[in-house]
Amino acid sequence: MNSKRLLAAAIVVAGAFGLPQHARADAIDGEWCGEDGRHLSIHGPAIVTPGGTKMQGAYTRHSFNYSTPANEPDAGQEVAMRLLNETTVQVRTGGPERAAVIWRRCTGRTS
Repeated sequence: MNSKRLLAAAIVVAGAFGLPQHARADAIDGEWCGEDGRHLSIHGPAIVTPGGTKMQGAYTRHSFNYSTPANEPDAGQEVAMRLLNETTVQVRTGGPERAAVIWRRCTGRTS
């Protein structure tokens, strides 16, 4: 009986590690699209910003923060993103006095 439980636990653990990346819908990782046509990509602490800059930021499973690069609009401003649910993220550029906007997971993007 003990060996059956051990085998079952091993199968569950192996299955969890074998899940594809997109199955982690409760994480901020992925492709995000703004209503204005901009997009960004987050993979752990790596981001490709809306201006196309590849850089590192402050990553947690449900949030991401970075400073806008000098060659992009709002240069030097802090960008704070917070995952609201599996398909929406709140994005705030600048301080708390600035309005946050909602971005959605990209669907059907080819580039």
